[in-house]
Amino acid sequence: MRKLLIRAGMSPFDSLDASQIIFNNTIGGNVGNLVYQYSVYRTLMTEETTITPDYYDVNPRNAQYINENYDAYVIPLADAFRSSFIPALKKYTKLIKKLNIPVIVIGVGLRAPFEPKLREGFPFDDDVKEFVKAVLEKSSMIGVRGEITSKYLSRLGFKEGIDHTVIGCPSMYAFGSELKIKEANINKDSLICVNSSKLSQGNVLEFIARSMRDYPNHYFIPQWLKELVLGYAGGPPLDKPKNNYPCSISDPVYRNDRVRFFLNVPTWLDFLSKADLSVGARLHGNITATLAGTPSIILPKDARMRELTEYHGLTHVWWNDISENTHLEDLVEKVDFQSPTKKQETNFTHFIDFLNKNNLEHIYIKGESSKTPFDNQVKNIEYKKPVKPITSCSGEELVERFKSYYPMVEEVKELQSEVKKKNRQIEHLKGTLNRKSVRAALRAAKLFEKKR
Repeated sequence: MRKLLIRAGMSPFDSLDASQIIFNNTIGGNVGNLVYQYSVYRTLMTEETTITPDYYDVNPRNAQYINENYDAYVIPLADAFRSSFIPALKKYTKLIKKLNIPVIVIGVGLRAPFEPKLREGFPFDDDVKEFVKAVLEKSSMIGVRGEITSKYLSRLGFKEGIDHTVIGCPSMYAFGSELKIKEANINKDSLICVNSSKLSQGNVLEFIARSMRDYPNHYFIPQWLKELVLGYAGGPPLDKPKNNYPCSISDPVYRNDRVRFFLNVPTWLDFLSKADLSVGARLHGNITATLAGTPSIILPKDARMRELTEYHGLTHVWWNDISENTHLEDLVEKVDFQSPTKKQETNFTHFIDFLNKNNLEHIYIKGESSKTPFDNQVKNIEYKKPVKPITSCSGEELVERFKSYYPMVEEVKELQSEVKKKNRQIEHLKGTLNRKSVRAALRAAKLFEKKR
């Protein structure tokens, strides 16, 4: 039996409720992370392979345990080449250097503006170099998300086609080489699933808000952990509220029960499969719709979304092509909803070639099959339903949420209090040691003066 360790905050076989996800942050801050992890699990889980999540525990001191208990470490990453992720990237580098088993990075990208200035470099270039070097000592090549990241690594001195290759996002290969997207037939009564990001440009946010007004039969699908807390517990509101983004429980989409936050991939896929259209500024919100066979329009806001949109041929409209007069029906008439299907087979074949070069066993070695070990296990799991806004809960549901959520809040407060207490004790001991050191140094100096 081959044992793989995978970077993930939870297993696709876990059916966790909102409180468990919130207090353990099993989604890594964004539920979109579950989608590409789901895909990698399904692809690599054979009859002879078991997969264990690392629960985002990156500790170089665990190297010996990992070496003794696993045959390989698989690391799916998103836009990990960014300033805020560098502390974690450094930990991964230290850990990987201590490992004796293969380490395969399946998908990693650069976070940069829509028009990145690669020649100017980034503050984290040296940290990325060290990480890539460490990984390449344990695997054949790294899989990157798109051409922009590929050019970035080439500028750092790594060779395209030898050290790294573009594989896109693993989430797109969740169900193999074929995508089946239904035809778009949109009218004012159509069910529209909307996703958005506070980080999008103002004209994009205005367009998304306008689309929700134009199509009242919509559902807003948030992805941030903070938005799960907002919908589940009623607050706190998101930082820096915006008029064109739902930031508080008093927003119409929350008050009118038009928000759904998904806790797992199967229920997310099922919900989106029943929609007539998905539109918005979230990468995995729209990729999930594509996997579910629903027409989707993505509105890329930065380089990471741009490179994946281009590589996979995702149906899109660039942010700077949207004006105050743009309406959703205008876009529906112009875009090609079958665009992703035209690139899927070629991209999938290249992805499988990447897995083979890294000696990773997978379910496609003998061809594609509709029945896999992963699917057989998933079909027997009763997954938690998506979270509705607290404003739409019955009295009984409110009681259940409060019983689940607030005891954990108090437990976290107690833990935080203990940490603060320990930190104060440590600072006190440091101060005591410093004072003792000073006194010892003064005594030594006086003795030295006397001897002179």
